[in-house]
Amino acid sequence: MAQWSGRRFAVGAEVGADGTVYFRVWAPRRTRVEVVFESENGALPPAVPLERDEQGYFFGAAPAARAGMRYRFRLDGAAQIVPDPASRFQPEGPHGPSEIVDPKTFRWNDAAWRGVELTGQVIYEMHIGTFTLEGTWAAAQQQLAELKDLGISVIEVMPVNEFAGAFGWGYDGVDLYAPSHLYGRPDDFRRFVDHAHKLGLGVILDVVYNHLGPDGNYLKLFSANYFSQKHKTDWGEAINYHGADSAPVREFFSANAGYWIDEYHLDGLRLDATQNIYDESTPHILSEISARVRQAARGRKTIIVAENEPNDVKLVRPASAGGYGLDGLWNDDFHHSARVALTGDREAYYADYCGTPQELISAVKHGYLYQGQWYAWQKQRRGTPVRGIAPQTFINYLDNHDQICNSGFGERIHSMSHPGNFRALTALLLLAPSTPMLFMGQEFGASSRFVFFADHKPELAKLVYKGRLEFVSQFPSLATAESQARIPDPADAQTFQSCKLQLEERQSHRETYRLHRDLLKLRREDPVFRAQGAFGLDGAVLGAQALALRFFGTEESGDRLLLINLSVDADFDPAPEPLLAPPQDSEWHLLWSSQRPEYGGRGAAEPIKHVCKLPGFSALVLASSPREKSSGV
Repeated sequence: MAQWSGRRFAVGAEVGADGTVYFRVWAPRRTRVEVVFESENGALPPAVPLERDEQGYFFGAAPAARAGMRYRFRLDGAAQIVPDPASRFQPEGPHGPSEIVDPKTFRWNDAAWRGVELTGQVIYEMHIGTFTLEGTWAAAQQQLAELKDLGISVIEVMPVNEFAGAFGWGYDGVDLYAPSHLYGRPDDFRRFVDHAHKLGLGVILDVVYNHLGPDGNYLKLFSANYFSQKHKTDWGEAINYHGADSAPVREFFSANAGYWIDEYHLDGLRLDATQNIYDESTPHILSEISARVRQAARGRKTIIVAENEPNDVKLVRPASAGGYGLDGLWNDDFHHSARVALTGDREAYYADYCGTPQELISAVKHGYLYQGQWYAWQKQRRGTPVRGIAPQTFINYLDNHDQICNSGFGERIHSMSHPGNFRALTALLLLAPSTPMLFMGQEFGASSRFVFFADHKPELAKLVYKGRLEFVSQFPSLATAESQARIPDPADAQTFQSCKLQLEERQSHRETYRLHRDLLKLRREDPVFRAQGAFGLDGAVLGAQALALRFFGTEESGDRLLLINLSVDADFDPAPEPLLAPPQDSEWHLLWSSQRPEYGGRGAAEPIKHVCKLPGFSALVLASSPREKSSGV
């Protein structure tokens, strides 16, 4: 039997134009593979034996099968039947049967959508299970218009591939082609994306290509070579991207990247922990993933963002410069410096940051702070030079899922900060030329925490809890018996429930919500901030906890001056810092203040002509305008 020429992906069940279902799976360690269907109305459809090719792929057609039918594979005649490792849907979870899905039946309404590029975006990180009380695609979809109105432009969804248990972060996924049944059906996900595009929102998906979860992972039954014999990760076996039989493994993962763009119309991906994606091949697997995403987009613009703890900008340099061709990088350096500035906490990996005005200026101007210097926490050099990398390449944040969780008790940054300083650094985050990212609920100062939760079987749950306690013990304050006793149990359903947002807090916390809305409007509508530093940016330290950032504009727009003071009222007299001087024949006027009462502040000062005093625990934005001839100044 010849292999079907209409196949779109190397593996999985696909429905042909005539309704015939074609199966293909890579199982080189097996001599016989059969498709075993679930009974329907008491009738048991006959099993379908698959043919083996020289590469170890088993393939075949089932004319009687159709979308919606459920199936498993029987390997070498064993009694145990197992799900398809490239299943498109696992309606009963990772240990249950796979379901045949025909993506062609969904009617998209986004033909005019041209995708998104990183420049000009504001990203919103979302966990579907806790974003709403219902924890479904449908419920999240109902909130998209509100996010658009807030000023968000791209939704970054935490991993949704199928995983074990009733709740979890998603980073222990095992069925990479199957969106979790916990949040709805595949078409519910498509409907979410379709509606987002209708509103003008992009959607990117967080994917994990460095390891698979410990429960429900059946890949080794098909081939032990899915996993590396050379490398390990902190979370499990590393993926085999360059060892024996790695070509089909590379295809499995790179095709998955294109799959989400193709069949779900996603606008890009966020790649988790790329430092644990080990590949000695040329081209690197990240280059292949980038190429597959662009190819699958068919001309639509896409975003590929990477998490990379070593600060390696090779990921975003073009292939012509020896890079991997991605678009953006998460910037932990900005977060760590800002957190130290806001909380004073310098435990564990925060020890290499001081939270000084100069650090904040450098993080805004350059992106990464560590570009090859000695990093004491790791006892090694960290980072690479960023020269030539555009500022919008760096994704900056005050909160994200990891850093909130790593506080031990799931505390959000606003709850650990002086309210005025939180407002001030929110202004820095949202007006800086980098790409800002908010973690869900940050925009209204959510009271709900965000801790690690994972519903595992009892024995595995004990190991996960133990591992969590060991991880947070790197922070001395969390290593005490008292603190360890307070760390929430990840497997406790109440831990999960406590992380759900209370969206009515948009009203009860309206000051914080208004702060974010107004700053995002200023970023979007002001010609200087909207330019993301295209006309130049410079900064100056004004005091021990005060700084100035000068955003240069055009003759028509004028310049902008962002002043931040994280301590008591400060006087600048004399003021020999040239960045405080307005452009020639111009003067400064107050454009925005974090002290406005509608933000919870004590009141904004009158317009300033001579910059000589900066209110404490605040941020001001000054705009230049032509000097009035009668002013005499």
